[in-house]
Amino acid sequence: MNRTTLSLIAGIAALAAVTGFAVLDTPDTAATAGAHAAKAAAELPVERTSLLCPAPSLSDLAETSYTSFTPVIKGTGSDGKAELQPAAVQSGNGTGGKAGGKKKAGKPVLTPKEPGAPVTGDTSGSGTPALLGTAEGKFAPGWTLQETTEVAAGTGRGLQGVNCTAPDTEFWFPGASTAADRTDYVHLTNPDDSAAVVDIELYGKDGALQTTVGEGITIQPHSSEPVLLSTLTAEKQENLTVHVNVRSGRVGAAVQALDDRLGGDWLAASTEPATGLVLPGIPKDATAVRLVAFTPGDSDADLKVRLASPSGSITPAGNETLHVKAGMTTAVDLGDVTRGEAGSLILTPTDQAVPVVAALRVVRGRGAKQETAFIPATAPVGTRATSADNSSKGTTLSVTAPTGTAKVKVTASAGSDGGTAQSKTFTIKAGTTQNVQAPVPSGLKGTYALTVETVSGGPVYAARTLAATEEGVPGFTIQTLPDDRGTVAVPEADEDLSVLQK
Repeated sequence: MNRTTLSLIAGIAALAAVTGFAVLDTPDTAATAGAHAAKAAAELPVERTSLLCPAPSLSDLAETSYTSFTPVIKGTGSDGKAELQPAAVQSGNGTGGKAGGKKKAGKPVLTPKEPGAPVTGDTSGSGTPALLGTAEGKFAPGWTLQETTEVAAGTGRGLQGVNCTAPDTEFWFPGASTAADRTDYVHLTNPDDSAAVVDIELYGKDGALQTTVGEGITIQPHSSEPVLLSTLTAEKQENLTVHVNVRSGRVGAAVQALDDRLGGDWLAASTEPATGLVLPGIPKDATAVRLVAFTPGDSDADLKVRLASPSGSITPAGNETLHVKAGMTTAVDLGDVTRGEAGSLILTPTDQAVPVVAALRVVRGRGAKQETAFIPATAPVGTRATSADNSSKGTTLSVTAPTGTAKVKVTASAGSDGGTAQSKTFTIKAGTTQNVQAPVPSGLKGTYALTVETVSGGPVYAARTLAATEEGVPGFTIQTLPDDRGTVAVPEADEDLSVLQK
């Protein structure tokens, strides 16, 4: 092995530490086998993270708050910064067209200061653009951004919330709609210096829908585009799966689902297609729960449906299994499935393992006082996950351990305006869901973050419900807590590689 090869390996290891996703695989050779095998990979904090927040609302009655938080993590340096820059806003027809050009973006709404305490900022009205966020150094590992919007009246009224997410190249959104009483937008945000090209595919109960302008949508650099789903197809379908596929570049994507009668919320992307899924954190007072599932492959999927309750795993009456036809969106109404107790939905294959995506639409309240939120299938908490923007009375943390008993540590950060961090440890029994009595910072002033860490056992899944009742309407929003990917595995080189040089 020559010095050029060694430099390449060192460069890739450095790239892994910066980006969090570089991976090195090299074939074994006779010269390097045995005594010169690489050491086990070390887990190091990431050094750079990007997060994208969609434009919050088209309503002039909207009040939006942003909360930024980075947990205190050992091994990080003393330097770093976090920036939130407004994206340019496409003012065209909402279908990726060029009409109207761009609006000038406003100023950033907050500037993160130090890890360990949240920083908040507020905006109002319909002119708030999408935000492009970058954190470096001590701000990068575990960086979390929450966008929360209150809409006083009109379509989508209520509480809307979304975790700002990392850019990617593919997203699945089961649970969208083009029904007459729904106004759904897929927000696409491009953080990079070159244009991104995106295809949007829609799948209904009978398969793929014919779309008019869903292919080759161009998102300009550092720009955001809300695409109204009803402009892509003439078909009115209540339950759709949206597939966002990025041909070139990368984007952030989220669906804003607004209902004339049931309020509205953000529908975050389901975890990537998998043979088993977990949808955690159904509120105990949910009055209606709808499961929407889709399999992108060529084979049908048959799934066992289980509800993890506080006392154990049970089967929803009349919905023991779910058959999902290949390429078709399947929806089933589960009613008030939790019946006054905390719950999480567990989907597993009955026989043949076929990857699927899924999400829940959850309704609270009755009659004219109803509100909606969504729970996508999510990844486990893993090492650590964080929920920002919590209040002392409106926050519910739900944790489930579907396969084995687990112990988790929950830490409430210092408050944004004062207060001292507090921690508690909980044991979650196998097959159960618990609404844990999460700690609250002592002397709390402002908002705070909740960080969940897996201590032992697992895997565990978690979701946070944030509630704020306005004029008798139970406004709420639910965000899942997948692993924050704050560390990256970096292989350690042999102590003395010079012996391999020739």
